[in-house]
Amino acid sequence: MFPFTEIIPLILKSFLQAFLDPQFWPVFLLVVGLIALQYWRTGRMRDSFFHQKTGKPWIDIIMAAGFGLLGGLAGSCLMVFIGLTLSGSDLIYLWPLAVLLMLINMRFLCFAYSGGVLALSCLFFGFPRVNIPQIMALVAVLHMVESILILISGHLGAAPAYIKGARGRVIGGFTLQRFWPIPLVVLAVVGTGTVQGGVEMPNWWPLIKAGIPGDPQNLIYTLMPVIAGLGYSDVSVARSPVEKSRLSALYLGIYSIILLVLSVMAEWSRTATLVAALFCPLGHERVIYISRKIESCGRALYVPPERGVRVLDVLVDGAAWRAGIRSGDIIFAVNGLGLTDKKSFCQLQQESFLPLTVDYYSRAAGKNRRSLLVPQGPGDWGLVLVPEGDEDKYVELWTTGPLGRWLERFWRKF
Repeated sequence: MFPFTEIIPLILKSFLQAFLDPQFWPVFLLVVGLIALQYWRTGRMRDSFFHQKTGKPWIDIIMAAGFGLLGGLAGSCLMVFIGLTLSGSDLIYLWPLAVLLMLINMRFLCFAYSGGVLALSCLFFGFPRVNIPQIMALVAVLHMVESILILISGHLGAAPAYIKGARGRVIGGFTLQRFWPIPLVVLAVVGTGTVQGGVEMPNWWPLIKAGIPGDPQNLIYTLMPVIAGLGYSDVSVARSPVEKSRLSALYLGIYSIILLVLSVMAEWSRTATLVAALFCPLGHERVIYISRKIESCGRALYVPPERGVRVLDVLVDGAAWRAGIRSGDIIFAVNGLGLTDKKSFCQLQQESFLPLTVDYYSRAAGKNRRSLLVPQGPGDWGLVLVPEGDEDKYVELWTTGPLGRWLERFWRKF
């Protein structure tokens, strides 16, 4: 029997060995490639606001891979400790259904929806035959890892955006989009008794049984590498990106803990199985609803002030950044000339003599300041102002997929 001190090194060894497996790299690079595409699109959106190159996507990709490795290691330890055992038959149904649901709406790519649909179909129709507690536990663990990653890095790379508010007025905000490749080491049953290359677990393992005939205490497991991808997409209009990502991580963490408890209870109770299958997608929808509600009902931060112009975002190491101006600050005057709106600001950008004296209110310090701003060119200040509310270009969030649009058209005709 292996104590904790021997199980953890075993997980680490299997985790490292996965990267020596030639079959591991094609899948891992495919996931990294898809994630790189998402970061490239986010970078282009940010570049369009500043009208210049704002960063290097490969830095975001490397950071995402690093955080993904740490998250995968933490998730692997958690999966092994609770005895979560995956089988190929469950994953065969999960991935295609997730992709199909994504065509209806992008957020349905999450396993919370495909896992919930599979569980409910198995309960009511008996097809497909899947291990419901294991699928629910997998969704719970992945979202627990995601909540940790959101807490640590969810605010990084936030892109400024013009967003249509609840009252139809365009307001400023940030789109939060982070993606992580997650390599995992999970348990797989290889037989009973003594099996060469297998791992014999302690008597109390697994907390969630393997779901196959036989005494769970006599089952022999092996550690198997699996690749997953996690993504976080949100919007921040009433809070800063840091505050919003922390709040999102809290709600998602609570969801994952409740789902994990229900997964364990589902092993002994059919009622708990039904509750877990319903809570898996509906609870996730509730998390999204709360996230939207607190932003739409909260007081928008990035709107025009009564006097001056408000800054939506600042380019790191740009002229405005070096002058001490940050997101949410209010610029009152440039070279002693007062500002009334974005038009007057753009005019001063082009006509003011260099260097510039800027009077502004610092939201972080809570007081007025005066700084010297030295841009490289007349319009190269490295900042974006909040919208005035009547802009005709804004971001469409939570968009419907192609299949979802076809269903909407069909429903309208019907």
